[in-house]
Amino acid sequence: MQKTIVKPAHSPKAVGPYNHAIRIGDFLYSAGQIPIDPATGKLVSTEIRAQTQQVIQNIKAILDDQKFTFTNVVKTTVFLTNLADFAVMNEVYSQHFTSDFPARSTIQVAALPLGASVEIEFVAHA
Repeated sequence: MQKTIVKPAHSPKAVGPYNHAIRIGDFLYSAGQIPIDPATGKLVSTEIRAQTQQVIQNIKAILDDQKFTFTNVVKTTVFLTNLADFAVMNEVYSQHFTSDFPARSTIQVAALPLGASVEIEFVAHA
């Protein structure tokens, strides 16, 4: 199967040597998305709600680029620097993943790139 590198026009620039996503056949594998505003290249806020909303928008840009939707997502991994932020993150998350929920893991980590509080990666299937 052919490997396709996914670099959506409406996504923030990568902050390291990686691609936003890789598509192989009907599968789309994303890198972790952090709350970078594509227009400024900076974190949107220090507040978890705004950060999660931006991460979801960055995920949506990748999905849209490949003509996928949130219902195509089969697995997500959420990284939080503070599990006390889980309820707020989950509230924002559930506004976009509304049915046929993907499998999900949520992990507390010591730190994330650029001082982000949340990062989400996903696997989607066409």
